[in-house]
Amino acid sequence: MTEGRVLGLDVGDATFGVAVSDLTWLIASGIGTLRRKGWEADVAALRALVAEHEIVRLVLGVPRKLDGRETEQTRKTERVAVALEAALGLPVEREDETWTTAAARRTLTLAGVRHQKKSGALDQVAACLILQTWLDRRRAQGGGG
Repeated sequence: MTEGRVLGLDVGDATFGVAVSDLTWLIASGIGTLRRKGWEADVAALRALVAEHEIVRLVLGVPRKLDGRETEQTRKTERVAVALEAALGLPVEREDETWTTAAARRTLTLAGVRHQKKSGALDQVAACLILQTWLDRRRAQGGGG
């Protein structure tokens, strides 16, 4: 049994898509999108989520090119990961998110979400997919909750 939950983040320049695991680390659920307002405000908002949801670990989606090479967004995300680890004092895992946005967009389309509402939900669904992928891979490798 785990001692807390995992917070999944889809890191963007304007927003963080946010998801949280259940206590058994089996299921990821999207819980919203945080509009980025500057580093101090971003950290304060994430600290509040960490406390509210009893978070013990973070998982950030790391974008790469299809051939695995880094992009400028990969480097930005890595800087955020390192800074969050220091600011929150929690381990920060990285999960490949190469196909996540496309999968999130397809999920919302299949769910009948209209274009106007899709942009607000996209980051949240992407965070959920990032976290669920990490949870599933961890369980498959024998690292359960």
